[in-house]
Amino acid sequence: MRENSFDLIVVGAGPTGENVAQRAVKAGLSVAIVESGLVGGECSYYACIPSKVLLRSSAAREAARRVEGAKEAVTGPLDASAVLARRTRMVKNWTDDDQAEWLNKKGIMLLRGRGRIAGECIMEVTGNDGAVARFTARHAVAICTGTDPDLPPIPGLAEASPWTNREATRADRVPGRLAILGGGPEACELAQAWRSLGAKEVTILERADRLLERMEPFVGDRIAAAFRSIGISVHTEINVTRVQRRTSASPSQMASPVQIWFENPKTGPASIETDEILVATGRVPNTRDIGLDSVQLKPGTWLDVDDTCRVKGIAAGWLYAVGDVNHRALLTHMGKYQARACGDAIAARAKGELKEPPGAASIKPSIKPWSRWSTTADHAAVPQVIFTDPEVAAVGLTEAKAREAGLSIRAIEYDLSHITGGQLVADGYQGQAKMIVDENRRVIVGATLVGQDVGEMIHAFTIAIVGEVPLERLWHAVPCFPTISEIWLRLLESYGL
Repeated sequence: MRENSFDLIVVGAGPTGENVAQRAVKAGLSVAIVESGLVGGECSYYACIPSKVLLRSSAAREAARRVEGAKEAVTGPLDASAVLARRTRMVKNWTDDDQAEWLNKKGIMLLRGRGRIAGECIMEVTGNDGAVARFTARHAVAICTGTDPDLPPIPGLAEASPWTNREATRADRVPGRLAILGGGPEACELAQAWRSLGAKEVTILERADRLLERMEPFVGDRIAAAFRSIGISVHTEINVTRVQRRTSASPSQMASPVQIWFENPKTGPASIETDEILVATGRVPNTRDIGLDSVQLKPGTWLDVDDTCRVKGIAAGWLYAVGDVNHRALLTHMGKYQARACGDAIAARAKGELKEPPGAASIKPSIKPWSRWSTTADHAAVPQVIFTDPEVAAVGLTEAKAREAGLSIRAIEYDLSHITGGQLVADGYQGQAKMIVDENRRVIVGATLVGQDVGEMIHAFTIAIVGEVPLERLWHAVPCFPTISEIWLRLLESYGL
C-alpha cells in the first residue's frame, strides 16, 4: 500500500526539486516528490542540456579553425543530422527512466501526477488516469515547479504557433529562416546554435538598445559584432506590433511562413518574413494551478521567501519555494544551491536543531559551526555563463549595479588578446575582462569576461567574491603561465599592485 504521509513533499522533480529531496533524505527524513512531466525537468530535456549540445559541435569546429595547422583539416559544414542525433541521445530520447530510477535508489518516493496544495501540509495528486490521491506532509512542502516561457501579448503571436525553448531545443530539422524575439541569454544561444547548424537567415529582434542588456555594455557590443560576422542579423530598439502565419501546418506539411511587423524609432516601420519565430522574451512562474489560493497566496505569482527559501506570510512556516519560482536567480546551478540549503534547513527544523525568532526573515543556524549543514542561501555572487561564441562569463555586480548600490568602486578592464595563454589557444584571440573592486573593503564584487573558453575561468572569480579575499592576498595566488588565467595578474597589476 502506498504511504500517504511523508516528512517532506516536494512538488516538481527538476534539478532543484531533486536536490531538496536528496538533501532531506540524506538527513533522515522521508520524502515524496510529485511530477506531472519528465523527472529531470526543463533543464534536462528542453533547456540547459540540449541547447549546449546544439552549440558544442560548432564551438569545437571553430576552436580548430582558429589554430594554424588544425584549420586546414577542418572543412565543410557541420553535419546537422549528427548534431541533432547527439542531442537526442543526451536527453535520453525524452524519457526519464534513468532519472526515476535515481530517485528510487535514493529512497525518494515518486508520485506521478499533477500536485495541488489542498490546505496546510496537504497535497492532492491527480494521476494520468484522473484519480486523485491525498498526501500529508508532517513537516514541510517545497514548491519547485520552475517557470514557463512568457508569451508577450502581441497581436497574432499566439495564433502563429511560435517556438519557445521547448520547440527550439527539440526540433528535428533546421529551419531555413528563424526570427527570434528577445536578446537575452536564451535568444543569443539559440540564434548561434541554429545559424551554425545551417539556418540561412537568423534574425534577432530585441526591444532594448543592446543584446544582453543586464550585463556590462561591452558584452552586448561584442556579441552583436560576432553575430553579424557570421550572418546573424541583429536589430535592437525594436517594438514588434503584429505577427501572422499564413496558414496552419497540416500533419503532412511544414508550417507556412510567418510575417512579422515591427517598428524602430530611428528607421520607422518594417517587416520580415520567416519560417519559424522563436519567443525568448522572459519567463513566468509556473504557479498558476498548484493550489496557492488554498493558503491565501495569489496563483501565477513569484513566491517571496526568506534566506532558507521558506515562503513568507505562511502560518507555522511549513511552505517553501525553491529555485526559479522565488525569482532570486533564474539559473539551474543557483536553484540547486538553494535546494541544498533549503533541504538542510527543513531537516534541521524537523529535528529541532535550527532555532530562530518568530517571523525572522533571514535565519542564521544555531548549530555548531563545523557542521556540514548550510541552511541559508546567499545570492551576493551569482555566476553565469552564456555559451555563445565568444563565451560570456560573469559573477557579482556590474559597474552600474555597484554604483547603484552606493559602493565606492573602481573598475579595471583588460584586453584578453594581450594574454599569452589566449594567443596559444587561438590565432588572433579576442576578448575582454572587467573587474569591479569595492575600494573601502579592497575586495572584488564583480567580474565579467568575454572570449573563447572564459566560462571555465569564472569560478575563480566567484570564489574570490564569495570569500571576500583581499586584493593583497589575491596577489599571492599566482596564475600558471601560459594560461588565460594570467588575466588575474594583469588585472591586479592594472589596479596598481
